[in-house]
Amino acid sequence: MTESTDVFDEFSFLPDQAADNGIPGPLPPVQRLRLTLGDGRTLSALRYGQEPPRVTLLHGAGLNAHTWDTTVLAMGLPALALDLPGHGDSSWREDATYTAGTLAPDVVAALQAWTDRPQLLVGQSLGGLTAPAVAAAVAEKIAQLVVVDITPGVDPDAGPTQIRSFFAGPTDWASRDELVDRALSFGLGGGARRTAERGVYLNSRVRPDGRVEWKHHFAHLAAAAANGGADAPAQGDGMAALLSTTGWDDLAAVRAPLTLVRGARGYVTPADAEEFSRRFPAARVVTVAGGHNLQEDAPLELGRLLRGLAGEAAGSGEG
Repeated sequence: MTESTDVFDEFSFLPDQAADNGIPGPLPPVQRLRLTLGDGRTLSALRYGQEPPRVTLLHGAGLNAHTWDTTVLAMGLPALALDLPGHGDSSWREDATYTAGTLAPDVVAALQAWTDRPQLLVGQSLGGLTAPAVAAAVAEKIAQLVVVDITPGVDPDAGPTQIRSFFAGPTDWASRDELVDRALSFGLGGGARRTAERGVYLNSRVRPDGRVEWKHHFAHLAAAAANGGADAPAQGDGMAALLSTTGWDDLAAVRAPLTLVRGARGYVTPADAEEFSRRFPAARVVTVAGGHNLQEDAPLELGRLLRGLAGEAAGSGEG
């Protein structure tokens, strides 16, 4: 992984995000955290607020902790958002393996280092497949589990293919403007250039040679897989390995209250939601208007929902 020479204020977008969504101030302080793991890798995270976190959030493949910014502002609670391994400012894995079984121990280490009470654990997409493994491993650290727009039954050749196609292009660009243009051509950022620019700036870096590249490992793996490169891992981008029956086993081992939040235009179909309810009849299923990345498509509604669930956990004495 090439060291970045990029320098800019990663929190400079927050005031506009709050204003655009009608979120009143003052804004909470946000701090970048770093944890050195046992094997020397670094795990990075954002901590919102001055109080100990009550909510821990895990993002999807190709994203980073900042994807939760507006949702956390809307939620109004102290929170911890992780950069999963291979994403954001966290180290890439040398084995290029990003499955629930390999990611969960690092999340557990983060919970042990940065939280002091049971968490409302929220995972979207890749994070939503990792979160159940975390909840099963450290039940005492989890007050409730929320899985956002993913289940082990999702068709890996449906929605996730779009993400693979987006990242399976060039791995570097002459400028961020080129990368923004590519994102807009795939319909990302809702067609708004300012939104796409924010996503690109927070998810890319400038290398010492002046070229711009994605921060996350998945883009490089997807490009290698698409081009048949020697660096392509055996599991491709890992999505098919993640969307397997082992994911149902992880969910079955969770003892905390469970909620599935699906986007009306997301990856979880009504049939997927019905199968989820059949397997876990005590779980709640909530549908929110929006696509797969609900934390960006519907941050106000998702923030209110998570605030309510966190309140339930606190009221029951779990958080």
